[in-house]
Amino acid sequence: MTATILDGRALAHELKAEAQTEIAALAKVLGRAPSLVVVQVGNDPASSRYVRTIGKLCNSVGATFHHELLPTDAPQEELRAIIHTLNGEQAVDGILVQLPLPAHLDATGAILAIDYQKDVDGVHPINAGLLAQGRPSIVPNTPAGGMELLRRNGVALRGRRAAVVGRSAIVGRPMAQLLLQADATVTICHSRTAELAAVLRECEIVCVAVGRPGLVTAEMIRPGAVVVDFGTNVCADGNLVGDVDFASVVEVAGAITPVPGGTGPVTNAMLLRNLIDSARSRSAS
Repeated sequence: MTATILDGRALAHELKAEAQTEIAALAKVLGRAPSLVVVQVGNDPASSRYVRTIGKLCNSVGATFHHELLPTDAPQEELRAIIHTLNGEQAVDGILVQLPLPAHLDATGAILAIDYQKDVDGVHPINAGLLAQGRPSIVPNTPAGGMELLRRNGVALRGRRAAVVGRSAIVGRPMAQLLLQADATVTICHSRTAELAAVLRECEIVCVAVGRPGLVTAEMIRPGAVVVDFGTNVCADGNLVGDVDFASVVEVAGAITPVPGGTGPVTNAMLLRNLIDSARSRSAS
């Protein structure tokens, strides 16, 4: 069999169109467009490219975008002061601190300084705690996008066995929590999991986010399973590949996300969803 491809690019286009409509309606209520501020320290090329991408995305749907660029040697106090100022600005709905930060800065401290209601990355401990309790929260964009891909493609989750390979705070753990909230029976796998292949073969949903190219192969996948690959690994030849050996798994799985073109495009679109939700909830409070 050949798996159905879960097309992230097509879904991202659909989500952006929906966001544009919602932002236009919300702007009439607020008297302004929802506003996102990205705080960046230094000029790391990859970070700068990402910031430009987010800026273009916001502009394309009518959201307001601001970029606070600090010098590479900016002290922690300056970074914290900028964040506190943005926390207090009513016209700012979302704050994103671009990671990684230079080595002399404390990323955890910077995240803690963000008003959790403006934390559009969903990485503040309060949002993580709310998610763990199954309460409304801002969810990290990547796992939220993975869930949206499953939902929009009609993948049933209730009562199904799911495995999440990877336990990071921004993908693996929140993805497991979201699957659990959708009534899946969830196993979290990691580098110490014994007999990983045997565990995965028992599951109807497999989500992988470990940063190891080709870790999951066809022999590890139950025929007909749905595979969500969050991996983004750059090979020596410059090609981008996932954590799943796509060429072999596509012949076994029932559905699979490609890399590139799967979860990646949806991640950025879900940032818009978080910005809209933040602006709406703050206007109602």
